[in-house]
Amino acid sequence: MRIGTFVLGAQFPGQGQGEALHRAVRTAELSEPAGLDSAWIAEHHFVPYGTCPSALTLAALLLGRTRTLRVGTAVTVLPTAHPVAVGEQAALLHLTSGGRFTLGVGRGGPWVDLEVFGAGIEAYEEGFPDSLDLLLRWLSEPRVAGGGRFPFREVAVVPRPAETLFGGPGPEVVLACTSPKSVRLAAERGLPMLLGMHVGDEEKAEVLALWRRLAREAGHGPETVATAAHVSAGVAQIADEGAEAARVLLKSMPGWFRLGLGAHVTVDGRARTMRDPYAYTELLCSLHPVGTPRQCADRLAATAERTGISRFALLAEGSGDLAATEENVRRLGAEVLPLLR
Repeated sequence: MRIGTFVLGAQFPGQGQGEALHRAVRTAELSEPAGLDSAWIAEHHFVPYGTCPSALTLAALLLGRTRTLRVGTAVTVLPTAHPVAVGEQAALLHLTSGGRFTLGVGRGGPWVDLEVFGAGIEAYEEGFPDSLDLLLRWLSEPRVAGGGRFPFREVAVVPRPAETLFGGPGPEVVLACTSPKSVRLAAERGLPMLLGMHVGDEEKAEVLALWRRLAREAGHGPETVATAAHVSAGVAQIADEGAEAARVLLKSMPGWFRLGLGAHVTVDGRARTMRDPYAYTELLCSLHPVGTPRQCADRLAATAERTGISRFALLAEGSGDLAATEENVRRLGAEVLPLLR
């Protein structure tokens, strides 16, 4: 089982943005000495829900500060970026890190980001498959010509991500999936999925069954289907008593959700509803490893058994406190991970 941290750079009420980013960097840095497999960096714009606007940039910093940790984006929002620019940066990080980089991409939401970056609502509603395919071609071919929303003459791919000193293909690409449409995109291209932290085991199992069926229908062989390393995002909070772990999150996370999720603005004025922050926190505590080390290990093992997922990206900063987050990461590695081996 491969356990990593999910790094949001969450800005809790009363905190500054620099404080949130410092805690995010420390969470990822400490993942390596804690013995964790990876750190996954989130990307958000214009909202305190997450204060990192460029997962690729923060991933570069963290790859430079670590030696064995795998660093991934969770996710780079593709509709607001040029796929070739994303591909070039992904290749650069892949090559210079010795293959420790994973590129997670997603469609994002119908937010004002699309207006600010000039992409428009069409890039979100219809353009994502074309952007994804151009990105995948850039990461796998020596020369690429554009088309559709991105017309350009054929150019050389420099640097070529597959031409590594250590051999092997280009960077791993993972696709965030929150709808059957995105599951189909991932399955047809043979890409592993990143599943959100709001999803329970039963729904995850259903999504994976759909992915496997669609992947087989698209012509992918048994090995590709069987070995796809899907990732489950979640929350982890460890305490000596199970109830105390939940109390920590119920004290801090609702305020963050209220502040952060409430700040989202749609690009076209469409109506949106926000989850009840307290009820959502309670849901997350019930779905994920929140409790004693033994309870956390049992929760992860149960999810792995029920779904077949063996990679996890776990939010450790849910307390909103730097020292508590550092201790949470340490305990995740020292007390939970050994119980899963």
